[in-house]
Amino acid sequence: MNELTSLTLADARDGLRQKRFSADELTAAHLAAMEQARALNAFVLETPERAREMAKACDARLARGEAGPLEGIPLAVKDMFCTAGIRSTACSRILRDFVPTYESTVTANLWRDGAVLIGKTNCDEFAMGSSNETSCFGSVISPWRPRGANTPLTPGGSSGGSAAAVAARLCLGATGTDTGGSIRQPAALTGTVGMKPTYGRCSRWGIVAFASSLDQAGPFARTVRDAAILLRSMAGPDPKDATCADLPVPDYEQAVGRSVKGLRIGVPKEYRLDGMPAEIETLWQQGGEWLRNAGAELVEVSLPHTRYALPAYYIVCPAEASSNLARYDGVRYGLRVEGGDINAMYEATRAAGFGREVRRRVMIGTYVLSAGYYDAYYLRAQKVRTLIKQDFEQVFARGIDAILTPATPSAAFALGEKSGSDPIEMYLNDVFTVTVNMAGLPGLAVPAGLDARGLPLGLQLIGRPFDEATLFSLGHVIEQAAGHFAPERWW
Repeated sequence: MNELTSLTLADARDGLRQKRFSADELTAAHLAAMEQARALNAFVLETPERAREMAKACDARLARGEAGPLEGIPLAVKDMFCTAGIRSTACSRILRDFVPTYESTVTANLWRDGAVLIGKTNCDEFAMGSSNETSCFGSVISPWRPRGANTPLTPGGSSGGSAAAVAARLCLGATGTDTGGSIRQPAALTGTVGMKPTYGRCSRWGIVAFASSLDQAGPFARTVRDAAILLRSMAGPDPKDATCADLPVPDYEQAVGRSVKGLRIGVPKEYRLDGMPAEIETLWQQGGEWLRNAGAELVEVSLPHTRYALPAYYIVCPAEASSNLARYDGVRYGLRVEGGDINAMYEATRAAGFGREVRRRVMIGTYVLSAGYYDAYYLRAQKVRTLIKQDFEQVFARGIDAILTPATPSAAFALGEKSGSDPIEMYLNDVFTVTVNMAGLPGLAVPAGLDARGLPLGLQLIGRPFDEATLFSLGHVIEQAAGHFAPERWW
């Protein structure tokens, strides 16, 4: 591993400002690492020319003493984010040749602060998946392997390419989107840090829409500090997105290392699922002990409607997807497959352009929104969503500062293991994460240990609305106690 690619984002930032190396050298090291890791299929588009051009501009600003917060930092961007003049596909055949003329607000914020784009990362098609196996560009392969085996593992999904790229030291950070766990789940499975901010903390403008009331952008990083640095740049008000909160963005890095003494941490009893592996339960208890040793108080809490979260989510989410994906019709942009008339063209285009999982969710969503079924399914699911949100509000009203849960029900599983005939088995991977999206709350996944096969496991911290700073403080405690994990290179 190149010495420059082993740096954390914070260390690289400091090294650039101290002129120990240049942005051009840092970028070149990561471009080389990316080229050598194509076996992972983490990137669907490499942008070396753009990266070198941006790095040279960074070096000029550094020389003038005009460095931005992320000046010269090589980042990867999930292919759900539109990047001006650079192909942006949502990893779907229907958008395979789409080159936007505009930049998403989140990525524009990163370039404003001096970050360098090295490539677009692979993801599940339209972010619909939990294993990064639905992409039209093929599956991402995790840089992790079970101890003593060569079994290809999932990096999680939908943001599997971003998680794998950060874990494999191909970039210093990456963007992701989280609709039901698509940042936190892959972060937990790859030993990286993943933050899903409060709904409205980051603009959704210029991000390909999946489920508009659930989608939220967030960062992947190697450390809690790095994630805090990235989120500060990504977040902020945006007049182009009516759902984006008009609130100031704190300096999240200041929260890292802050004392957690006196904080009250809720432990929800409903998250103790039947059949949950003993190692997940042990990890959860260990995380609580680490926080208690740092001065926090652990309190058992109840979130009684948790059991209904997964079925409600898989009604609301496909319903919104069905509506959002209606725009992909072969008329204005993207794939077009000709037919005898306009209806035949619509049908042929969508049949050829959408993969199986996307078609499944669009059909479910159309069904639950249809006459005669709207009240029975969609309306009831929205009522359940309100109850889930109220559960969290009641817990926080009792003086609870954050909630500690597992991030995933297991470590990474083999590619193909859960993508067979029963989609429910795959959907169950989101059991600990969907409640956070349904309630619009912030959630942080932090590496907390390794399982018996040497694979990473993560813990999740859930916070009050717009209180990401507290999660970074608590996550740093877990990170310091658990240590850092990196895969052994095999690619």
